[in-house]
Amino acid sequence: MQIRVQEADFDPGALLGDFHQLAARSGAGAVVTFTGLVRDLPGGGLHAMEIEHYPGMTEKALTAIAEEAAGRWDLGPVLILHRYGLMRPEEPIMMVATASAHRAAAFAAADFLMDYLKSRAPFWKKETTEAGESWVAAKAEDEAALDRWRQG
Repeated sequence: MQIRVQEADFDPGALLGDFHQLAARSGAGAVVTFTGLVRDLPGGGLHAMEIEHYPGMTEKALTAIAEEAAGRWDLGPVLILHRYGLMRPEEPIMMVATASAHRAAAFAAADFLMDYLKSRAPFWKKETTEAGESWVAAKAEDEAALDRWRQG
């Protein structure tokens, strides 16, 4: 498992190339990736997004959810990369990659990880616009997406 929390920008293509090699060496037959971008607000106007986190706690939480995914599905390598700090619209903000012998497990695990990252990962987002700064609130649809994965 590769868990990265970093301030630096990253090249999704280069990261995917490295992950493909790792997946192939593990015997995987499927790789699924998702790259999230900082998106502008409807109608424009986003100057920047700033993401904060608690070092140590964040990595521990991401590792735990990656381990849960590996326990639910038969996976090879797993990658979670999430940035923090100041970012501009169109910059990559995060990437998830999963590998498995077959596509169904890789797709399901990537979807599960994304739902967790959207609603439970310990990151806090602040948007800066002409009007000032505001924290991004949790969204009901993100919580609903996570509910489908709850056991019990």
